[in-house]
Amino acid sequence: MTARKQAPLVDLADRLHSGAIHLLRRLRGQDTAAGLSGPRLSALSVIVFAGPIRMSDLAAAEQVRLPTISRLVSDLEREGLVERVADETDRRVQRVRATQTGRALLDAGRTRRVRELATALADLTTAQQHTLAEAAELLEQISRPTATLPAVRRARKR
Repeated sequence: MTARKQAPLVDLADRLHSGAIHLLRRLRGQDTAAGLSGPRLSALSVIVFAGPIRMSDLAAAEQVRLPTISRLVSDLEREGLVERVADETDRRVQRVRATQTGRALLDAGRTRRVRELATALADLTTAQQHTLAEAAELLEQISRPTATLPAVRRARKR
């Protein structure tokens, strides 16, 4: 791709990046009701969605060192949000899984953030809402793992 063709795409990518960050910051305000810090909520989210996960994998997902994730997990465990369980295939390995309380806390937070966003969307016109629905579909496509990107690129060329 030539530099001339790439410049508008870089500008669009910059606007999307900035918009996503600002939107997430706005919605993160709803997370204060959970009573957990951002790092604890983030770790809990990974644990809920990755399902019983090894501590080293959790540390990698959160981009922190093992001692840091161990402290976070200990805090979450004390609060009854996660529990450590032995790996089914190797009893020497511990995994962390969310408790029902942890899942409920995370679900309630998501519900608050989605409601906040729905309130903002209600202020838009029907045409703008449709535009955002189409944009959301495209964001979902480009957010998938890179293995699916060639199919997305082929679809765009048609």
